[in-house]
Amino acid sequence: MNFSKHAIATIFTALALLLPARAEKSNAADQGQVALAVANWLQQAHYSRKEMDAEMSTKLLATYLELLDYNKLYFTQQDVDEFTLKYGESLHKFIRSGDLSPAREIFQRFKERVENRVAANKKLTAKKYDFQGKREVELNRQKSPWPTNLDEADQIWRDRVEAELLQEHLSEFKLRSPVETVTRRYDQALRNVREMSPDDVTSTFLKALTQSYDPHSEYMSPTEMENFQINMKLSLVGIGAVLRSEDGYTKIMEIVPGGPADRDGRLKVGDRILAVGQGEKEFEDVVDMKLDKVVEKIRGAKNSAVRLQVIPNDADDPSKRSIIEITRDEVKLKDQEAKAELLDVTDAEGKVARIGWITLPSFYANMSGDGEPKSTTVDVEALLTRLKKENIEGLVIDLRRDGGGSLEEAINLTGLFIPQGPVVQAKDPSGKITVNNDRNPEVSYSGPMIVLMNRLSASASEIFAAALQDYGRALVVGDERSFGKGTVQTIVDLDKSMSLPFFNVQKPEAGALKLTIQKFYRILGGSTQIKGVESDIVLPSRTDNAEIGEASLKNPLDYDEVAPVVLISKEKTQAARLFVDELRERSKKRIQSDQEFIYVNEDMQRFRERIAKNTISTNEDIRRKELADEKTRKEARKQERAARGSMVNAKVWQLTLDDVKNNREDLEVVAYERERDKKYNIEEDSDESEEEKKEAKKTPEPDPIRNEAVRIISDLIELSNPARTAKNSSAQAAAE
Repeated sequence: MNFSKHAIATIFTALALLLPARAEKSNAADQGQVALAVANWLQQAHYSRKEMDAEMSTKLLATYLELLDYNKLYFTQQDVDEFTLKYGESLHKFIRSGDLSPAREIFQRFKERVENRVAANKKLTAKKYDFQGKREVELNRQKSPWPTNLDEADQIWRDRVEAELLQEHLSEFKLRSPVETVTRRYDQALRNVREMSPDDVTSTFLKALTQSYDPHSEYMSPTEMENFQINMKLSLVGIGAVLRSEDGYTKIMEIVPGGPADRDGRLKVGDRILAVGQGEKEFEDVVDMKLDKVVEKIRGAKNSAVRLQVIPNDADDPSKRSIIEITRDEVKLKDQEAKAELLDVTDAEGKVARIGWITLPSFYANMSGDGEPKSTTVDVEALLTRLKKENIEGLVIDLRRDGGGSLEEAINLTGLFIPQGPVVQAKDPSGKITVNNDRNPEVSYSGPMIVLMNRLSASASEIFAAALQDYGRALVVGDERSFGKGTVQTIVDLDKSMSLPFFNVQKPEAGALKLTIQKFYRILGGSTQIKGVESDIVLPSRTDNAEIGEASLKNPLDYDEVAPVVLISKEKTQAARLFVDELRERSKKRIQSDQEFIYVNEDMQRFRERIAKNTISTNEDIRRKELADEKTRKEARKQERAARGSMVNAKVWQLTLDDVKNNREDLEVVAYERERDKKYNIEEDSDESEEEKKEAKKTPEPDPIRNEAVRIISDLIELSNPARTAKNSSAQAAAE
């Protein structure tokens, strides 16, 4: 997914004509020249080819202000109006001249606002509160207007300080007094701002610039580029979690399959980290701390312990806390490989369906050429060969939370299930469309098949699922749609580009640019951008909400279409998927009476109400009642699940690549519902005692999506093979 040599040379030539030469050399890149290089790469090579003009300046200013003050709590509308009048349509002119003084001026105002606000908030924390008021405090202010003036900002903060103190007052895991905790948090926020160097300010400004083009283009400072390279090597020692800074918290965006956090099972996607402790040492508050510093604290030596205090993702009240201790370990590529299971599923009539289940964490490949060759396609084909030897009748490819990876692997993996032919189309900035084909005429598996996805399935996952859906080769099951990332990025090493003669820089240390250069299109012509891949059969899911996906990001590229590939028609596609209506109807009936899906729908309804309300009470009695109701609800669910038992009758064997490599005949028998499947669930009660948590690990909560996928593939097997159904019916009649 890189530019051709000709394209690189053309862009470098264009940049040479646009960039002014410098009179003297230095050992580090001048930040103004870095900004100029980034701007020109965006203009010349970004998919949109948008000029840096007055319109882009307006968007850049808005993005920069929101990156600094994401919750609209420090700047006022008066500040915004002042900067808009001064720079709203002229920032591009400053960048073209290598002048970053507007970025520094705006940051200096932000710094002053933070300093004044922290001083005022410390006085507010010292007051006495009875927590008996009737006020509601807005939780997320990102879509709210800026405070009109400082007086309005003061009122907003008075309510927020009271809410924060109540939150800490209700916490069951108190590190220190509520006043001390909140005060230390404000001190940390101020330290973070004061610690921002001129290079940090430039980096933030350039992130705003790249994100003004699209959400996946990104400027990476030299330190961030180094971290990116570490992550690409997949050999980092840590807990195995992907983190992001959001609303002042460090948020868990992904649990790396097979990593320490995944094996432990308690940390969940969406959890927010409040404090980090090294071994038995005292916790350090990390709210509003810079992400790279939080990451630095969580990383550490192999076999050392780190403790995290988190707000669980499923907490109705942010005063809930959970303390999780994880032993750091090396997160190896092997832990993220494709893995499989063999399931013998018995239905209510005693019929047994043998199903293969392949879980794919990402579309991985060793692109560097160093070390052991690695390929998703090769690994999946090896697992398939063994599953076919075990006489599977149907197959499920589980792509939930698969964020993508190698385009080549997505194409080649598709080729295991279709004859050779087109897989995906790509359009570059000039409008040129390239059709990427599978050139392997062999089909490794031709039986009934399901692709399981959710809103966290993105990029290469969407290419794979879309192609199989368009060919009528597999049913797509899961959330209403996948993530919707229909773009491809390349990494531009600014150090190399700025080492060219026209920059007059010896050792740039300029960082890198992740640049969106293409859009993907399905073989039937529609883009996966924004729309994603729509499921043939939709299942209720806690991840199926509008807050997740490309459309929820700022400045996404638009959805559009290109001409379809002629080799396949919609009529043929429909003819190959004759059972969709019947399978959908069967699934719908089961879902209506499935208690786990009833729980999911209840949870999603509360979630939507919470998002719509977007406030929290400052009344202690109301908050305590909400916490008690939540605890009662979860206890009732535990009791109901214990009385009900498993909803799927299955015997399961685990199949790993090591099993295939060693030609192991006797596979390990594992429980159908296991701890590792809980990463798809948010229903763990974080306030349980350690004894209760250990007991819960013995009886993991059900994964309703997995359960229904098993039933759907069983139905598909039955409908695809009438002879099998007739044979089972005859055998049953004979037995009677």
